[in-house]
Amino acid sequence: MNKQITILDGGMGQELLKRGITGNVALWAANALITDPEIVQEIHEDYIKAGADVITTNTYCTTPTRFKRFDLMDRFVELNELACQLAQQARTKLARPDVQIAGSLPPYFDSYRPDRVRSFEELLPLYKKQANILAPHVDLLLCETMSTASEALAAATAAVNTGKPVWVAWTLADEGADHLRSGETIEQAAAALAHLKIDAFLANCCAPESIAAAMPKLAAIGSQPVGGYANGFVAIPSDWVIDQSVDGLGSRTDLDPESYAAYAKEWIDTGATIIGGCCEVGPAHIAQLRTLVDQSV
Repeated sequence: MNKQITILDGGMGQELLKRGITGNVALWAANALITDPEIVQEIHEDYIKAGADVITTNTYCTTPTRFKRFDLMDRFVELNELACQLAQQARTKLARPDVQIAGSLPPYFDSYRPDRVRSFEELLPLYKKQANILAPHVDLLLCETMSTASEALAAATAAVNTGKPVWVAWTLADEGADHLRSGETIEQAAAALAHLKIDAFLANCCAPESIAAAMPKLAAIGSQPVGGYANGFVAIPSDWVIDQSVDGLGSRTDLDPESYAAYAKEWIDTGATIIGGCCEVGPAHIAQLRTLVDQSV
C-alpha cells in the first residue's frame, strides 16, 4: 500500500442507539444533542482513539426541514453549532489538532429516497442556510448520502460557496450495484458537478459490495481523492422512511471488523484513498481499518 490513506469515523446514529440513547425516532441522532450531548462527544472521542483522521459532526438530522417539522427552528443555529462544538471538544480533549472535522450536509427529504428529492431551486437556499452555519467551525463540508445528481449539486453548490473544501458522497443502490439509488451512473453524477471545485468523491451508506463495484468508476472521475464508507444494513427498501424505525433495516451478521476491513482493502486496491464507515460501523471497525493501513505502510 504505497499511498496515503485517510480514515474517516463510523456511524453516529446507530452508535447512539447501541449506547442506550433513544428518543424521538424521526429526530434520530439530533435528539441526542438535546438530551445527551456528552455521549455525542464521547463517540467522537472513541473514533479518534480508534484511529480516525476525520470525524463528522452530528448534523445529519439537524436540518431546516426536520427542525421545522418539530417546531425546533428557534434552536436550529444553536444545535448545529453545538454539534460542531462537541466535535471540536473531542479533538481538543485528546490533544489531536491533526484530526479534521467534516460538517455533514445530508439529504433534506428522507434518506435513500430519490423519489422524494426536491428541485435544485428549492434545495439550494436550504443547504446554504446550514452550510453557512457549519463552515466557520469545520475543516471541510461533507455532502453525504446524496441519492441523485441534482441533490448533490444543490448541496455541493452551497458548500463550495462557503470557501471550505468540499467532499461529495453518493449513496448507491444495494446488491452490488455501481450506480446511484436514482439509477444515474457515477459518470452522470460527476458530470453534474464538473463546474464545481470538489475535493473528493465518495460513495457512502450502501452495501460494501456496491462501493467495490463503483470504486473504479469513482477513481476514473479525475485527479481528486476518492473513497467509500459503507453501512452494515441488510438492505434498504425503496419505500423506507426514518419514521418507521431507525433500526428497522436489519443488521448484517457478516460484517465484523475484520470482514469489513477486507472490503476496505478491496476499495484501496481499486483506487480509494479515503475509507471509513457509516451506519452500523462502529469504533471497533475503524480501529481495524487503522490496523490495516498501519500494517500496510
